[in-house]
Amino acid sequence: MTRGATRTRWWLWLVSLAAPVLLTVGLVPLRHHLNLVSDMLLFLLVTVLVSLVGGMRAALLTAIAGSVLLNYYFTPPLHTLSIEQPNNALALVVFALVAMIVSGAVDLAARRTRQAAQAEAQAQALAAGNKLRTSLLAALGHDLRTPLAGAKASVSSLLSPDPVFGDDDRHELLLAADESLDRLATLVENLLDLSRLQVGALTVQLSPTDLEEVVVEGLRTLGPAIGPVLVDVPDGLPLALADPGLLERIIANLVGNALRFAPPGRPPLVTATADGDRVQLQIIDHGPGVPAGRREAMFVPFQRLGDSDNAIGVGLGLALSRGLADVMGGTLEPEETPGGGLTMVVSLPARAADSIQPGRREREASS
Repeated sequence: MTRGATRTRWWLWLVSLAAPVLLTVGLVPLRHHLNLVSDMLLFLLVTVLVSLVGGMRAALLTAIAGSVLLNYYFTPPLHTLSIEQPNNALALVVFALVAMIVSGAVDLAARRTRQAAQAEAQAQALAAGNKLRTSLLAALGHDLRTPLAGAKASVSSLLSPDPVFGDDDRHELLLAADESLDRLATLVENLLDLSRLQVGALTVQLSPTDLEEVVVEGLRTLGPAIGPVLVDVPDGLPLALADPGLLERIIANLVGNALRFAPPGRPPLVTATADGDRVQLQIIDHGPGVPAGRREAMFVPFQRLGDSDNAIGVGLGLALSRGLADVMGGTLEPEETPGGGLTMVVSLPARAADSIQPGRREREASS
């Protein structure tokens, strides 16, 4: 038994004994105004209250102490443990029995109430777990099926003995299979990182970080199949206090999402600004956007805002990106892009820099 549990137990015993004593002190001056029945009812009330606080054992101690005090101070002859009238003796016995029965009933009801609350909490947790598993299966069924089907189709075509492919055709099929497998690898990596994040097992190493360098590396991780992305990171920005590897994951997820919804001829823009003691990285797209009332739903793991293959929301990516920003002491918030679209704003603590590598003011990055 821990020290705290022992202290609580002694307090309960103290209360169970002190309660009838304090009641006696209050009733003795009123002895000539109240009869024995009234005194017994008040002692019974105290016993029930103690049973609510301390349980059956504490209530039994209060009932025994109350019986003794009622006999000594309120049952003739006073200040003795003898009882002059048989009716009074019967009344005391009935009081003790009623106090024990009522205390037991109250304690049983309290325990059942606690058990019902625990059962309800477990049922809610189970329902939440089932909902999460259902969402997980739905999301994985969607996100896994497409790249698996693409990779399978490409490989099956290459292995088929009937068609004869030229070098260009083989190259296209290999690129398609490679892209599909990259998407699968990203999904699995996001799943693992989200699991580590939820159990607090993700290692975070904060250091002064040049945003332009991290943006370039984050875009490089998207692979050769990405479309054009505009990058405008101004010179002279303070360094961000971040984990470069985790920040690259955030950038890759957000830019990859922006590319999915960017209309032709209007590529996403990655830019950055200083805001007091923080720096902000903005990934701006001019796609369909997300209604203000549904933006927070994008960050629920495995949540998709829509049913089509191009549904708004990417399941894991945004949930993971916000979690990674949080563990670095930053935030990730969605905003509406002026003129239509969605802007994802990553805000991180700033670290003053003695020197920063000069960045190109504006670049179109395409791999």
